[in-house]
Order: sequence, then structure tokens, then C-alpha cells
Amino acid sequence: MFLQKLVPNQYVDSIHHIDIDQLKRNNVRAVITDLDNTLVEWDRPEATPEVVNWLKRLHDAGIQVTVVSNNGLSRVERFCKPLNIGFICAARKPTNRAFLQAVRQMNVTIAETVVIGDQLFTDVLGGNRLGFHTILVVPVAQTDGFWTRFNRQMERVALIWMERKGMVSWRRKA
Repeated sequence: MFLQKLVPNQYVDSIHHIDIDQLKRNNVRAVITDLDNTLVEWDRPEATPEVVNWLKRLHDAGIQVTVVSNNGLSRVERFCKPLNIGFICAARKPTNRAFLQAVRQMNVTIAETVVIGDQLFTDVLGGNRLGFHTILVVPVAQTDGFWTRFNRQMERVALIWMERKGMVSWRRKA
């Protein structure tokens, strides 16, 4: 069923609420993460000190990171290059190509990788279609770029429906 593909395996308030030790215990060797409103606000060009620290903690735990973003090269490269993390831009999520490219680049399997993002219709759907463990985070900012605003309206409808059907068990955010 299509809506089942929209249900994340986990739902957390932010990347900082993801238990890195638990990822290690679950044999996670890689993270595919969205950029805008997952790591930082969609209009923030560079990482915050807190995000830099989170990425360092992943690195210290032996977990690789690749940013997979639907944004263009200049936005994604400006964020990722100073951090020395891999990235794939113009990803066309939720299609499979960028997710599969990321696991190939990191030389890991889908079972060893989690997908983290703030959107059901791009990050969660894309990850779930391929069998990744998916983690939905609350968007960092309450504002979005033009195209994301449409997705957010559709997400609200899907979340309300899934809650009514008992498909999700978390408390919906505003």
C-alpha cells in the first residue's frame, strides 16, 4: 500500500535526538541525510556548530555521511565541501538513483544505512521504497522554499489520515 511507504521507522525532534550509539549497535555504517530543514534551515548556507559536532560524532563512531539533496550544486557544495562530507545534488528524490549512488559511493549496503530527512514525500518515501531504515525529523525551520510548501500541505493530510488509521503513533507537530 502506498501510504505504508510514507511511514518512517523512527520519528524524532531533530538529528540531535538520534542515538548514535544505537546506530552503531544496529550495525549502521552510513547515513544518507537531507540538507534543508533537516540539518539546517533551508536558507542557512553553512553548518551550525551543533551540526558540525553531530557530524564529528558520527565520524568518530565510524559512520559515513552523504548529503542527498534535491537542491542544485552551488547550495549543496557550499554546505558540504567545508565539512569534507560527500554529497549528491539535484537528487530528484524520491527516485532511486541518488540513494543507490550514495550507498555505492560509501561502499555500504542498504541494510547498513539509514536515511534521515524532514519530508515524507521525498526522504521517507525514497528511503522506504528501497528498504532503508528511515528517520523523520521535525523541520528545523517553520518556513520552506516555494516547492516544499506544497509538499508540506500534502504531508499534513497524509499524517492526519495515517494517525486516524493507527499507522503512526507519534504526536503530530503543528
